[in-house]
Amino acid sequence: MCLDDSPYFRMIELDETDSTNNFLKGYRPLTPVDVTLVTAEHQSAGRGQAGNSWESERSQNLLFSLLLTACPVPSDQLFSISEAIALAIREAIMDEITRHSSFDIRHSSFDIRHSSFDTRHSSPVTVKWPNDIYVDDSKIAGILIENDLQGSSVSRSIIGCGVNVNQDSFRFPTLAPATNNGEKRSPTPISLFQLLGHTTERRFVLERIMEHFMHHYADLQRGAFDDIHTRYHAALYRSSGLHPFRDADGPFRASIEGVAPTGHLLLRDTDQRLRRYAFKEVSFC
Repeated sequence: MCLDDSPYFRMIELDETDSTNNFLKGYRPLTPVDVTLVTAEHQSAGRGQAGNSWESERSQNLLFSLLLTACPVPSDQLFSISEAIALAIREAIMDEITRHSSFDIRHSSFDIRHSSFDTRHSSPVTVKWPNDIYVDDSKIAGILIENDLQGSSVSRSIIGCGVNVNQDSFRFPTLAPATNNGEKRSPTPISLFQLLGHTTERRFVLERIMEHFMHHYADLQRGAFDDIHTRYHAALYRSSGLHPFRDADGPFRASIEGVAPTGHLLLRDTDQRLRRYAFKEVSFC
């Protein structure tokens, strides 16, 4: 997608701001457009989900937010907005990876150095519920969405995104210590630079993200929520098999049954009991 302004799209490039989401909260243009994209070279107070901070070195990664003002998504389908942007970022990362026939995922349990790798059949790039983007077990992107409702539909949606592109190291340990019962904690951050071994033109990645997002955005506008949901479910991290989880009652093993339109995660435990969780009510181990 070309990032030139149009009657429907506007791009604002900032050197520094506390948060691109915060910038858009107070943004009231004289001539509104359907989609406003704001980028920043640095955020002094970038946030992740549930108030977590987002680590990013200046001018190394993608820090941006989208303001949607013409997306009449009903309140019972709010999660489809999260699904659409998560799919777009995942697809853009897959595009960049598959442009290179040889690379090594250095912090994972496997490498993909063979040209026979084909993301149409199997991909290490997944969406960890609700909307983190993972490569194997490492986090490469995160998303924070803030919606304004008017009546029973969305009037404004602000989508904040951080994508690790050219940062070569992170302050976080490469693998957080395990708990006493062997559960892993925080995911390892990873960047395209660490995956590919060279820098990547950030604007090219952003253009690919926007190209994919506008495709999904068109689906949102025409109410094709089931199509988006199907694609999201197929891209889920740990979408098959039994895996360890933890909730307020302690650890358990379960398979992912699905994600409800409301965004609740549905798990089927080893006793065949269906469990339903909102964000932060359950964690992956």
